[in-house]
Amino acid sequence: MLPEIGEAGQQKLKKARVLIIGVGGLGSPIALYLTGAGVGHLGLVDDDQVSISNLQRQVLYTEEELGKPKTICAAKRLRALNSEVIINTFPTRLTAENARQIIGAYDIIVDACDNFATRYLINDICFELGKPYVYGAIRGLEGQVSVFNYGEERKSYRDLYPHEEEMKRMPPPPKGVIGVTPAITGSVEATEVLKMVCGFGDILSGKLWTIDLRTWQTNIFSL
Repeated sequence: MLPEIGEAGQQKLKKARVLIIGVGGLGSPIALYLTGAGVGHLGLVDDDQVSISNLQRQVLYTEEELGKPKTICAAKRLRALNSEVIINTFPTRLTAENARQIIGAYDIIVDACDNFATRYLINDICFELGKPYVYGAIRGLEGQVSVFNYGEERKSYRDLYPHEEEMKRMPPPPKGVIGVTPAITGSVEATEVLKMVCGFGDILSGKLWTIDLRTWQTNIFSL
C-alpha cells in the first residue's frame, strides 16, 4: 500500500539476502522487522546462548529457552512469524577465518554486535567484497546508526573510528541498557535495510545518526 515500496518493492524484499551479525538486543528487533517485512533470505550469526539477564532487551527469546543457542531459538521464532522467509543460522563467532565465506553469500550486512574487533572485521570484509554495511551501536540510553560502503562517498567504519588499536584497548561499555534503546536503534537499522532494498528515501551513507533517550535529542553528523 505504501507508494515508496509497492508490489515491486515487495518483490525486491523477497529476493534480498540480509545477514545479521549478533541476535541479541539490537539483533532482535532487526530480525523481527525484516522477517515481518518479507526479506527472502536472512542469515543469523551468534555464538551465544539465551540468558535470563538479557531477556529485558532480547525480545526474541523466552524463559523456556534459557541456555539454548540464540540462533536456533531466533530462527524458530522468526519462522513462526513468517514461514516464507528462508533463515540460515551460524551458531559461531565471526572470525577472520569464516567472515569472507559467511558475508560473501549476502547482499547487505547488518551489525548488531557489541565489540570493536568484530566491527573492524565486518567493515574490512565488506569493503573487500563490496557489501553495504549497516552499523549500529548502543550504550545505556544512547544509540547511533550509520551505513558504510554505500553510495558515492563509500565511507568506512574506519572514518568514524580510525584508531583501531586504541579502540580495542578501551574497556567495554557498561552492560546496563534499557530495553527500548536497542529497540529504537535496531529499528533504525532495519529501516535503512528496507530503504536500500526498495530504493527510497535518504540513506545514512556518510552520516552518523545519534539519539539520546533521556532528552530525545537526535543528530545527524557528516562523516
